[in-house]
Amino acid sequence: MNETIKLSSGGSMPILGLGTWLSSNEDELTAALKTALDSGYRLIDTAFIYHNEAVIGKVLQEYFKSGKLKRADIFITTKFDTLAKFQLPFTAHAPEDVEKCFNMQLEALQLDYVDLYLIHCPVPVQVYL
Repeated sequence: MNETIKLSSGGSMPILGLGTWLSSNEDELTAALKTALDSGYRLIDTAFIYHNEAVIGKVLQEYFKSGKLKRADIFITTKFDTLAKFQLPFTAHAPEDVEKCFNMQLEALQLDYVDLYLIHCPVPVQVYL
């Protein structure tokens, strides 16, 4: 479970992680996260649209406070999603929207940073003036 790949930045990323899509039931997700973390999973993938970042943050804080894990042990991936956050179309990726969404997600996850932040369902668009 501890296999990682080296990134061009010099950091490393686990090659296997826990995806949390369709995991919005708090009790089920809490049990799944604890089982995964206790089994050695160190990458957790989420997104705002999954409606589970607060549960993930709660479980992670429990592990950090108990000393079972340190923040540096975990690789967190989440995604920017204008549709879910602001009821905007997928083409609304203005910098101020990204920053606002990112800060809301950090708060829900109870983290100071995430390791990978992606655009969820990026849609290219050509603007005609």
